[in-house]
Order: sequence, then C-alpha cells, then structure tokens
Amino acid sequence: MDILHGARWRTSSYTNSDGGNCVEVATNLEGVVAVRDSKDRSGPVLVFTRDEWRDFLAAVKAGTVGHF
Repeated sequence: MDILHGARWRTSSYTNSDGGNCVEVATNLEGVVAVRDSKDRSGPVLVFTRDEWRDFLAAVKAGTVGHF
C-alpha cells in the first residue's frame, strides 16, 4: 500500500498565488508526516516520523536550525 494514499496536503498561508518557495505538509497520515515542494507536486516527498517532525518544528521555533 502506498504510504501517501489519502494524503491531504496543506500549504502555508504565506505561500503566494504561484506557489512561491514553499512546502506542502500532509499530517493526516498514520504515524508519519509528509513534506513536498509546492512547485513540484508530483516530485519527491520527504517522510518523517511524528517525533522527527515535532523535533524539527521545535528546532525551527527555537532558532537552532541552520541555514542552507
């Protein structure tokens, strides 16, 4: 079974009308969070455990995630 089957993607409210440089996130999947590029919806998808996603968001909010 496809892990992404039934994914409900949501885009940041900061995304402009042409998709901009944003990601879409699907949090309705069992046990995982999926992330994709809003400009390439048929492209690759990153999949994280819920714990990994929670830790990533906490690091972003704390300002401890480096810039690439």
